[in-house]
Amino acid sequence: MKTHDFFYDLPEGLIAQTPVEPRDQSRMLAFSRQTGSIQHRHFFDLPGFLRPGDAVVINHTKVIPARLTGLKEGSGVACEVLLLRRISQDRWEALVRPGRRLKSGARLNFGGGAIRAVIEDSTRFGGRIVRFVYEGVFEEILDRLGQMPLPPYIHEQLSDSSRYQTVYAKFPGSAAAPTAGLHFTPRVLEAITERGAHVIPVLLHVGLGTFRPVKAESLEDHVMHEEYYEVSPEAALRINAARAKGGRILCVGTTSLRTLETVSDVTGIVRPGQGMTGIFIRPGYRFKACDMLLTNFHLPESTLLMLVAAFMGLDNTLRTYREAVREQYRFFSFGDCMLIGDALQRAQNHG
Repeated sequence: MKTHDFFYDLPEGLIAQTPVEPRDQSRMLAFSRQTGSIQHRHFFDLPGFLRPGDAVVINHTKVIPARLTGLKEGSGVACEVLLLRRISQDRWEALVRPGRRLKSGARLNFGGGAIRAVIEDSTRFGGRIVRFVYEGVFEEILDRLGQMPLPPYIHEQLSDSSRYQTVYAKFPGSAAAPTAGLHFTPRVLEAITERGAHVIPVLLHVGLGTFRPVKAESLEDHVMHEEYYEVSPEAALRINAARAKGGRILCVGTTSLRTLETVSDVTGIVRPGQGMTGIFIRPGYRFKACDMLLTNFHLPESTLLMLVAAFMGLDNTLRTYREAVREQYRFFSFGDCMLIGDALQRAQNHG
């Protein structure tokens, strides 16, 4: 398939610049893969689509203040470093700007010398390996000097940085939020458990693999950047037990889905483990461990949209996105969401 097969027209005014308050008031388009029907709901309706015994798999990664702005030593050129992945205690994989001015050997200064850095090498994806020099605890310095790495299509400042974190964020390490999880509130999580469904955490630190644009003309030529994941023995046991008893697996976001598909065998059994995943899910992929998907509306020609098209079909995806545009849904990170699955109306009637 070609990358341009995944293009759609989106009015710029539908790109959400600020999150909805409260979180669970965002709109939710529910699509049934079984019938092709569309329902227009709100996120707080989600528990009503679940059945007792279903498993809701969340990603409890936490976004770090990964964007550092400073100066190149010697020239005084303004520079920016976006931390992607920690390699060792003081070394990170990162994106830098301006890339042409920041080659191996360049020295950088942040916060008037609170952190210094040396660019050691380039990566195959156009990034850099950066070694930091500092006194004290790096995380504490980063909390003070770093900025929340909002996507470039968001032009407004975020007054509360916690709105770019899920309410269940726990383990720091992501350079972007798992945005499908931003809609959850404690009352929705409570309603899910009252429904008899199970909320089960896994971990994938969101990095370049999730948000890197596809530049290749053909999908077969795109290589995913690897991201770190963890699935605990307890999480694997609970997911497998839910499925064995007839429960459905709802993945909250593409990151949770990619994590489960990485660790599942051909029969759908989830194995515990940790490591790096570069799984690229696109049309033609056979899903093993996911029955339902909750996801935001994604950028045209992105790997995220390709994953959605693999789950619900490309024609259905483009038709549904056209419907979302007509209905003035809000798009991207702070936008509305979709619930994709089978027999969604019947599940709703159980409520």
